[in-house]
Amino acid sequence: MTVLESLSPRALAAPESGIVEVITYARGREGLIPLWAGEGDLPTPSFISDAVAEALKNGETFYTWQRGIPELRQALSDYYARHFDKRLSTDHFYVTGSGMHAIALAVQAVTEPGDELIYLSPIWPNIISATELAGAHPKGVTLSFTGGRWVVDLDKLEAAITPRTRALFINTPSNPTGWTANRDDLTAILALARKHGLWIIADEIYSLYHFAGARRAPSFLDIMEEGDRIIFANSFSKNWSMTGWRVGWLVAPPELGQVIENLVQYSNSGVAQFMQRGAVVALNDGDDFVRENIERARQGRDILCDTLLATNRVETLKPDGALYAFLKIDGITDSRQAAFDIVDKAAVALAPGTAFGAGGEVMLRACFLRNPAQVREAAARLADYIRKL
Repeated sequence: MTVLESLSPRALAAPESGIVEVITYARGREGLIPLWAGEGDLPTPSFISDAVAEALKNGETFYTWQRGIPELRQALSDYYARHFDKRLSTDHFYVTGSGMHAIALAVQAVTEPGDELIYLSPIWPNIISATELAGAHPKGVTLSFTGGRWVVDLDKLEAAITPRTRALFINTPSNPTGWTANRDDLTAILALARKHGLWIIADEIYSLYHFAGARRAPSFLDIMEEGDRIIFANSFSKNWSMTGWRVGWLVAPPELGQVIENLVQYSNSGVAQFMQRGAVVALNDGDDFVRENIERARQGRDILCDTLLATNRVETLKPDGALYAFLKIDGITDSRQAAFDIVDKAAVALAPGTAFGAGGEVMLRACFLRNPAQVREAAARLADYIRKL
């Protein structure tokens, strides 16, 4: 038996990220415009970083609260009151080591080996591997793609539910499709969860990146009632340009408090207190910066989509939410190979749709949260590449 063969089968089965594969291939190319990852090009603003520096200077480097420092949990409560018109006690909030950590803990909390978790595909692939590493079975239900728009088929969703199903994972606004559930969609999904006794893990990381008129996307918080089994996963990454910080949070019923605290203890034992100080300032003082990021995303979306649609070779619609254009380009049948080819010939890096599961095989994902001038140049290069296909 080799060293590798002696490892856990679950660990061995964890796949390489199809997104990271392109990043590794293209990183460091001169003149490359990177639209591959889900992040903008603005660094964390100084008013947040300065709070961390001050906390370090003050010696806030010791073990801390597993659920998050009280000031951060209060700031989260205030944030939801402002943006979701929902006043939740601090007992609903739990600080995690990134949005990914929040999702993994939620999966661990509601599933056990052999259970099924249903998700809507195409999807950010990490939820699939997080479910498999927990010993549960991820089961995709593909969104319908018609006329450039993605739509959930609620009959298909219910048909996928079996006696082994324990949870629905709902990401809206969606990475990578931009699909944004309306209130009726959420009401129907919640009714299914109630009918079958399922948990919902709601990934609402992109809630504020909503371009369809309202100040944010519809949320399960708008319709849920006492006793509904919903855990919300979120992150500081997108709103406040803090992707490298790896700080996130969960919103969950207070009854889960000790369970979530235990899961935190046995995974990362809590987020560094000095980093949490930065997160407090982000929430309390960062609304203007978030609005700036949202406006940059809106401009980038319009520039990218308008330029590519003008080629008459791209099928997509401007997404209602999130940070991505998910593109179907005439003549591309293998998005993985196309992503490498576009790096070489156009010096633009996109994420291949093959990384996002069923329904994404021929698509390419472009993140448009960047300097509008860069997005314009990237769009021009892509349009030229497409015309030559």
